[in-house]
Amino acid sequence: MIEARDLRKEYGGFPAVEGSTFSVESGEVFGIIGPNGAGKTTTLKMLAGLIEPTSGSVSVAGYDAGETEMRRRLGFLPEESPLYEEMTADTYLRFFADLYDVPEDVAARRIEETLSELDLQHRDRQIGDMSKGMKRKVAIARSLINDPDVLIYDEPASGLDPLTTNYIIEFTSQLAAEGKTIVFSAHNLFHVESICDRVAIMNGGEIVARGDLDQLQAEHGETVYHVHATVEVPDSVARNGQYVRTVESMDEVEATREAASEAGGEIVDIRTEESSLEEVFLNVADGHDSRSRSDRGADAESGSEA
Repeated sequence: MIEARDLRKEYGGFPAVEGSTFSVESGEVFGIIGPNGAGKTTTLKMLAGLIEPTSGSVSVAGYDAGETEMRRRLGFLPEESPLYEEMTADTYLRFFADLYDVPEDVAARRIEETLSELDLQHRDRQIGDMSKGMKRKVAIARSLINDPDVLIYDEPASGLDPLTTNYIIEFTSQLAAEGKTIVFSAHNLFHVESICDRVAIMNGGEIVARGDLDQLQAEHGETVYHVHATVEVPDSVARNGQYVRTVESMDEVEATREAASEAGGEIVDIRTEESSLEEVFLNVADGHDSRSRSDRGADAESGSEA
């Protein structure tokens, strides 16, 4: 559904995005995460055809990014989404429906269904008098007015209260369940972890890791085992009438089992703890920063020798 090949975007000779290659399958939820300045927003804008890559290519639903037909298949939600504040939600959405040549009866039904699903209250208010959360819901409804196959959302719940944030994340998950292909960025990695099929981690304009959550955890995370015994074993801590030893491999789990047996006890529980996406992200980002510093140091050393 989306193909990005060797995407590069320069501003004044500085690469904001460099060499990004990835694909997003139909019906997939694909997350792009990274620190501020990593190149996430620039990447999303190139996917949406809003800015041209310096080099590389993008296709969405079989069309080159920016083609008229591609735009009809796409819904885009920027992080900052100015609205026509003197309009009501209904008037605003009908205006955009007309821009997409959506028939009036279809537009009316689609607007009613979408605003109901988003639980938008006070629809007769002017948008300028709405809360930030209500405005965000109107912006999301606008991204759906043309019934697109692909949605590109940049920080869809940015700056919203927890209740509205959770509602929008759940609504995004519902759109995915209905078959929409979704690419989005978010700083709240718990939300990314809860709804994404795959994730790309960006840092310094590059994709430094990608895969589903299990792959990322296996490659960049850590797994520890909390072994609960009925008797004291080496390196264990007494807790709630049991002795808990934390180890990092199954060999150590087995060694703990043998130690407990030799002491006349047994293992009663083994609890596995895996790295969260946030921990994986920090490991990857820190590793990339370390390599970058090392490369810069090597370049400097090379330059001093020259």
